[in-house]
Amino acid sequence: MSERGQGSGQDRESGQGRESGQGRERDAVIAALTAAGRDSSAASVAFHSAIAAQQDLGATETKTLDLLERHGPLTAKELAEHSGLAPASVTGLVDRLERKGFVRRVKHPTDKRRVLVEPRPEKLAELAPLFDDWAREVHELYEEFTTEELATITRFLTGATERQRAATKRLAE
Repeated sequence: MSERGQGSGQDRESGQGRESGQGRERDAVIAALTAAGRDSSAASVAFHSAIAAQQDLGATETKTLDLLERHGPLTAKELAEHSGLAPASVTGLVDRLERKGFVRRVKHPTDKRRVLVEPRPEKLAELAPLFDDWAREVHELYEEFTTEELATITRFLTGATERQRAATKRLAE
């Protein structure tokens, strides 16, 4: 995979070209950040695949359960929007999760023509212990950063996530 979009040749803070020390330093930091992001992505996929394997789930199934846990019951259309999956793929995905006992389909409370996909909390509780060590270690990592640094990291991750969702949507079209 190529590393694209590394800047315009201008140092954002100083306005100086890359020939300056600050420009070269910025390029090096961006290259390191890009590499760290790619490494983080690979580690995340591997971790979620290992979690999925523990419960005879696919990685997409575990991420769908995460969406339902965070957002509550969703329609199939909403699941497609949140996940970037095609609506037809979501139907099969929900069928599999329902067969495995992780979700159930329920009538929408205000529109009886619509169906919500609702997670089954007792089944989600089976997954929680698999995340305990990792969650503890990440919370320990938070302690290495100031509140301001954590806010900056959050802003970066939020922006990167929004852009990745947009790229996913473009690929799916």
